[in-house]
Amino acid sequence: MKKITIAIDGHSSTGKSTVAKQLAAYLGYVYVDSGAMYRAVTYYAMQNGFITAEGLDKIKLISHLNSIDIRLQYHTSSNTSEVILNGKNVEQEIRTMDVSNNVSRVAEIPEVRKKLVEIQQQMGKSKGVVMDGRDIGTVVFPDAELKIFLTASAEERARRRFMEHQTKGETVTYESVLENVQNRDYIDSTRNDSPLIITKDAIVIDNTHTTKEDQFHIILQLAKDRIAGRV
Repeated sequence: MKKITIAIDGHSSTGKSTVAKQLAAYLGYVYVDSGAMYRAVTYYAMQNGFITAEGLDKIKLISHLNSIDIRLQYHTSSNTSEVILNGKNVEQEIRTMDVSNNVSRVAEIPEVRKKLVEIQQQMGKSKGVVMDGRDIGTVVFPDAELKIFLTASAEERARRRFMEHQTKGETVTYESVLENVQNRDYIDSTRNDSPLIITKDAIVIDNTHTTKEDQFHIILQLAKDRIAGRV
């Protein structure tokens, strides 16, 4: 059976990672969370004082890019991957609101994107990969056989993210999460380098009122059609 590349792009908190993991598990593909890689760089910048109340020191971060080693540790049994930053597992640390509030600013730096895109393309050179992010179908894998663009209302996405933080015991307000979602949408869509856009060959799915199960089956059928050569 031939293998294909599945690129899932979309706004923050649209469930890209969830459905990507489901697809990878069902198809026996490798799952790659590209957003986690940008979060890892952001966390590194925060830990090293490149992000402060005064802003982001892009020059210092760029000068330290060669000191950043990012790997994804894949667990076949659970079909999950964890981010290893310079030898340390930082999967929990990169999921905080502080990182969320800064990741879009880091992700818009061309030098950062260039470094991570090269790593991502290497990961998917043999196909059989499901990768989610914001420029997967446009920059990382422009020739992907299946491109999905996920979206949902900002209010619904903020509600989902707010519930995630509450489940983890983190103290945040819905209003702050909504503001974060809206700010990230603006930055991701207007940055000069690899902005978040919908390609002509992408299939748009608005999951504001769609269950995770229904969404999975919709995208799975799209993948099966391409694997079988029906599209």
